[in-house]
Amino acid sequence: VQLQASGGGLVHAGGSLRLSCVTSGFTFARTAMKWLRQAPGEGLERVSTINGDGTWSHTIDSVKDRFTISRDNGKNTLYLQMNNLKPEDSAVYYCGFNDIRGQGTQVTVSS
Repeated sequence: VQLQASGGGLVHAGGSLRLSCVTSGFTFARTAMKWLRQAPGEGLERVSTINGDGTWSHTIDSVKDRFTISRDNGKNTLYLQMNNLKPEDSAVYYCGFNDIRGQGTQVTVSS
């Protein structure tokens, strides 16, 4: 199983980023996927979840008006569109499923 997240970076508050997670080694289209994040000194937080065919998703209240999870099953890729970013969104973002997650991508939002 491989989960390769990318798309992080340094942005000013109010900016946008689109995270991608390219996967392999499992049946992506049948697997509910999630984005998690971990800020310095904080625990791991599940940000957003999407089912296998993309017909259902759930995003935490603190970001649901700004973040959108999606997937392309033809490309075995998971996405997280993040708009109107805030400094408190700064964290390492991971994609994963069940208890598996890949390496993260750093998102830093300056005020």
